[in-house]
Amino acid sequence: MSILLGCIADDFTGATDLANNLVRNGMRVAQTIGIPHQDLNPELDAVVVALKSRNIEPEAAIAQSLKALEYLLAQGAQQIFFKYCSTFDSTPKGNIGPVTEALMAALGADFTIATPAFPDNGRSVFKGYLFVGDQLLSESGMRDHPLTPMTDANLVRVMQAQCQNQVGLIEYKTVLAGADAISSRITDLKASNTKIAIIDAVTNDDLYRIAPALKGLPLITGGSGIAIGLPSNFGLQAHLASSKLPPASGYRAIVSGSCSQATNLQVECFKSLGGEMYAVNPLELNEKSTGQMLQEILTWAEPRLPHGSVLIYSSASPDQVKEVQSQLGVQAAGNAIENLLGSVAKGLVALGVGQLLVAGGETSGACVKALGIDQMQIGQQIDPGVPWCYAKVQNKPLHLALKSGNFGAADFFTSAFSKL
Repeated sequence: MSILLGCIADDFTGATDLANNLVRNGMRVAQTIGIPHQDLNPELDAVVVALKSRNIEPEAAIAQSLKALEYLLAQGAQQIFFKYCSTFDSTPKGNIGPVTEALMAALGADFTIATPAFPDNGRSVFKGYLFVGDQLLSESGMRDHPLTPMTDANLVRVMQAQCQNQVGLIEYKTVLAGADAISSRITDLKASNTKIAIIDAVTNDDLYRIAPALKGLPLITGGSGIAIGLPSNFGLQAHLASSKLPPASGYRAIVSGSCSQATNLQVECFKSLGGEMYAVNPLELNEKSTGQMLQEILTWAEPRLPHGSVLIYSSASPDQVKEVQSQLGVQAAGNAIENLLGSVAKGLVALGVGQLLVAGGETSGACVKALGIDQMQIGQQIDPGVPWCYAKVQNKPLHLALKSGNFGAADFFTSAFSKL
């Protein structure tokens, strides 16, 4: 097997987000959950290894990423892509910077780029500042993220705080001038011993201008937006066959653990349309066992599944999240709800759910692991950054969508099923 592009994603929804953009632009892609133990299709163009490394200690994130790199190089990968969130989710000590530098060292790379720009989802970078829609990152809902609150929109400053090497900037005027100008700027940065550069990008056209200048780099880092231009570097063009999935069947369900503004809006929209909903209160985990709460949820869901979509959610406002964290602890609160929702997803599939939406990166990781999925086929896009995927769970077909908390239109929880 010899693949063109080997990708390492720091969470599960981000991996499907990346795979979605590669598929839409002509690559045959498989997403694996961790390093796979089974053989992959030898006709693949790209493999995306999904890790759950965004919020763990930097040393552990580096170790996982290097193992994924070793696997991808063994598959013949010609170029490596380290994918992280389009809102640059990280803490002051990592993990974007430390993992980037570890991958550079392992590959012998003397330069790489970093850009989370994803215009289709309102993420743009200008003069090194990341915007979410019309707001600076630091003024968006990301400032209240329960695990990675982003309070600085200057990506050069954020990245430099995480890196040993010098971080620079490729400004928008250079990007507008095209691939040759970008390549020249890269040469100048390397001459000044700058090893990592944030790249401005505001539109998809900018991403297409940037891509040819990245053709010779051993390592690319960024959000999934930059991936739209990479297949053409390997002579590939978009075609429908790359996103074809088997027909869907089974009941429909949504499991949501995200507390982002976008997901909270989707919950409210589902409610306004009369959807069947079950709100999970994390504080009850102090009073009830996980097994007891799981049984209550599945008992509620079972008679409702034959009649339409059901939503099980633990989404909450920033103030509610802080209250839970103050009582249970930040990590304990996250782990408790993820474990419960993972078990819920497994229980729903056992009840006959064949079409499952999961909202939130950490929740998606918990659900995929609980279901025992190690490979997924990437299908058609639902909304920018979110595709339908296909997997087998105990030899039964499952169509699965893993949605980043920040992604999707307000009616996502209802409109997504119409795309199958």
